[in-house]
Amino acid sequence: MTHLPKGADIPVPVRALQVAVAWRTGPGVPDVDISALLLDAGGRVRGDADLVFYNHGKHASGAVRHLGRSAPGAPGSPAADWLWLDLGRVEPTVERVVIAASADGGVFGQVPDLDIRVTDTAGAPAAYFAIGDATTETAFLFGEFLRRDGGWSFRAVGQGYVSGLAGLATDFGIVAEAPPEPVPGPGYVPPPPPGPGHAPPPPGPGYAQPLTSPISPVAPVTPVESYPPAPTHAAPAPPTPPSALADPFSVSFRPSVHQGRGKETVHCDPAIPPGWALLEIESSHSISTTIESCDEHGRAADFLLTAYEDDVRARTVAVVPRGRPLTLRVEADTPWNLRVLPLTHARRFDSHIEGVAHDLVVYDGPPAVLDFVHHGRCDFTVHQHTPPAEPAYDAEDQELLVKEVGEVRVSAPVSGPGLLRISGDGPWKCSVRR
Repeated sequence: MTHLPKGADIPVPVRALQVAVAWRTGPGVPDVDISALLLDAGGRVRGDADLVFYNHGKHASGAVRHLGRSAPGAPGSPAADWLWLDLGRVEPTVERVVIAASADGGVFGQVPDLDIRVTDTAGAPAAYFAIGDATTETAFLFGEFLRRDGGWSFRAVGQGYVSGLAGLATDFGIVAEAPPEPVPGPGYVPPPPPGPGHAPPPPGPGYAQPLTSPISPVAPVTPVESYPPAPTHAAPAPPTPPSALADPFSVSFRPSVHQGRGKETVHCDPAIPPGWALLEIESSHSISTTIESCDEHGRAADFLLTAYEDDVRARTVAVVPRGRPLTLRVEADTPWNLRVLPLTHARRFDSHIEGVAHDLVVYDGPPAVLDFVHHGRCDFTVHQHTPPAEPAYDAEDQELLVKEVGEVRVSAPVSGPGLLRISGDGPWKCSVRR
């Protein structure tokens, strides 16, 4: 891997790349959250949507996606937060893609073995830059991709900010607005105005108003062990009855990334709540790519995906069991990348949707008839997964809606909201007929 000194740059291939900010975990080491800003010729974003991070995980152009954080290991093990970047899909008005990160609950001086690494999707290295001079910064600009003579290069930057992601984003044109004033409740008595000589001090250097737009860097909804515990002075909430549990289509957790080659067992983050999880896998030039779920003893139980395409970019679903982490068996002849995501990353539709090969789609409409068209030579199947009536006790229900071969035009009834696990070897379309 090419080790870059600060300020140096190197050409990079104009194709899909993976970008990781990496560090070593340990007691008191904050988590690190990667982000990307797409800048125009003036060095500014064109709008808030040009910031991609964990609360805004995909750019509208499809050129940048937040993949999530590698699954946590024991203290002292390496960790990384990942982006997927396809330079060939970056819009012509974007001249630079800046890669930054923020420290969650600490400063970068507390983060050991901090670096940024760029590889292609098969893991071949393209660039590497280590940060060795971090101190009190809460955000860091690691590097940037620049248009150069019809191609792209990566430049090592290494600039820190003490004002966090909000201050960094403000420098590139993200609008930072003050939060609205709280509405006083019953019995509120306003405090007396300050007397002479007691005016509030002006903001100091590096101060930035907190962001309130959709890209505000708030903490993920689902807490994990490394986050501060919730306050204990409030009265405990009553237990939630099973029938009132969260919507199974909107449960959130921090995404994670797993990489391997050949056959490997993947132990997913224990913080992922029971229920559905979206699995997204990529591999190239493998005879087959498979994902199986494992039982409590680590033995392969059910096939979740079997793909025979040369280049696999597939999605399927797994059920996270109660009382133990999700365990998967992944196999491919070549390197593979697996992402474990909440269902909020899945595609949704209510009238028409198109895809290729293997995908997972959320259908949240009423009972209807689905019309499918598949252009391929091998099996085309559609399974519907529906949530259990009592999530605390029952398993999901599965129904095989379609099982055909080759060129297909077929209709199937759907009973209501659920997941559609679609599997084929070519392009397909689906429309809803109510």
